[in-house]
Order: sequence, then structure tokens, then C-alpha cells
Amino acid sequence: MSLFSIFQRGLQKTKTAITRTFQKVFTDVKVWDESTYKQLEESLLGTDLGPAATAELIADIKDRYAHGLIQTNADIQEICAAKVTEILGTPPPMAVNPDGPTVILMVGVNGSGKTTSIAKIAHAFMKEGKSVVLGAGDTFRAAGAIQLQVWAERLGCPVAEGKLGGDSAAVAFSAVQTAVSRKADYVLIDTAGRQTTRADLMAELEKVKRISGKALPGAPHEIWLTVDASIGTSALNQAREFGKLFPITGLVLTKLDGTGKGGIVVAIRKELGYPVRFVGLGEGVDDLQDFDPALFAKALFE
Repeated sequence: MSLFSIFQRGLQKTKTAITRTFQKVFTDVKVWDESTYKQLEESLLGTDLGPAATAELIADIKDRYAHGLIQTNADIQEICAAKVTEILGTPPPMAVNPDGPTVILMVGVNGSGKTTSIAKIAHAFMKEGKSVVLGAGDTFRAAGAIQLQVWAERLGCPVAEGKLGGDSAAVAFSAVQTAVSRKADYVLIDTAGRQTTRADLMAELEKVKRISGKALPGAPHEIWLTVDASIGTSALNQAREFGKLFPITGLVLTKLDGTGKGGIVVAIRKELGYPVRFVGLGEGVDDLQDFDPALFAKALFE
């Protein structure tokens, strides 16, 4: 299956929510007026594209229609795909440590799919021939540590562990040291899910970040936020709040395949500028895909 086909399958619910309105407009509306654009706007907002991105799309559609450039449903879909591709832009390359392992710290709230995403990202790196060390830094959930251990066994990569309720920063330190000694390419450090309103938990996360830097100067090189895309605008709020506390360098958006709110990818990029690194489009180990803005936009509208 091609990458575009995977995107199409994963974004089917979101696309259906949009294209039904587009088709209705072309079937029922003879002369477009403000109520027509209101229908289109409500459809786009319903996928959580966000007001700023939606306003850009509607302005573009209005201008093209006024100049006679929209004749079919396909025309409006093409316009939207092009504008969304422009908004998403080309993600900057991730930071790679040329002198040792690249350390990636994974953060996010409970239930965002962080631990599973770490395993899937490790799998993706290993498919490229890279070596990976995992850090089971979620010492608050026995299930989280066990889950990552099971994945590590399946993938065949080492994992640094800690005691339940233990110091997650110590796990991060051990994971980085293990990666340095093994000359691994990447270290993926899991952390306990936490709410940004809990100052004590966020302070602990800051400690994990600081201690990983003691194990390897410059670490972590990337801090990726895992967000459940199915919660729509709440995902934007999470990204906004985490960004106030940490220099987020990338997003991993999970559960896009189970939601009609896939437009949240665009809203986050538009407001916060965080590049999307991976998107989850299914349950399988290969269903976490490198994010391709053009393919995403095409699958969303065409």
C-alpha cells in the first residue's frame, strides 16, 4: 500500500465530513452568496481546522469563485489542498547529534498514546538501519513500563528501566549512558503522562530534561509532544500549554484514523508553528507514518 493510500484510509472520516458539504453546495446551490460560504466555513471548522486556517481557505475560495476559477467540486478541493499544503509548509529537519546518540524526550498527557508511539518510532528508525535505546521513564504506571519492555523485546532493542514510583530522571540518565556505551543512534525516553496544570509534575519533567543533559551535553536534542488528534481543539490547547513550559520541537499526532477532527493538524501548525513529525493512522506497528504535508492535504480533500 502506498503512503498516499495509507493517508487516504486514515483520514477518511475527516474527508467525508468536508466533502459532503462541498458536494451539497455544488448540487443544491445555483448562485453562491454569503450563506454558501457560511456552509463551507462551518464544514471546515467542524474538522477543527481552526478559525485562522479556515478564514484563509474561505478567502481563497471566494476570490477564485469571483474570478470564475471554480466550476466543479474538484476545483474547490484542489484549492483547499493547495492552501493547506502551504500552511503546513515543509517541516525543518530534526536535530541530529553528529557526535553520539540523538536523544528524543517524549512528553504528553495521560492517554495520548505516547508509549505506543515511542515503540512505533523506534521501529521506524530501526527499519532505516539505525540502532535505538529506549528509556522507560514512566515510573508512575507499572503498565506503562511493562508495555515498553514488551515492545523492546519485540523490537530487539535495549531498554533502561526503573522501579515503580522511582526517579524517572535516573532512568533517563541510564538510558543515555547505555546509548553512549553502545554507540546507538537514537535514545527515545518515555515520561509519565501529566497535566500542565500540575506544577510539581511539570517540575519533575524539567528535571528529566536537565539530567539527560548531564549524561550527554546538549541532550535532549529533540522534545516531541504526543497529542491525541481525536480530541480536536483540546489537542491544540495541550500543545499550547506544553509549549509555554518546554521548547517543543515536534509533534506526534495519534489516532487520526478514528476521528473526523483531522484538521487539528493544520490548526496547531498555523497557530503554534510546531512541525508534525509523525501521524498515527492505525493500530499496527507500521501505521505511524512520517508526516508528508502535501500527501496529508491531498488525502484530506481530494
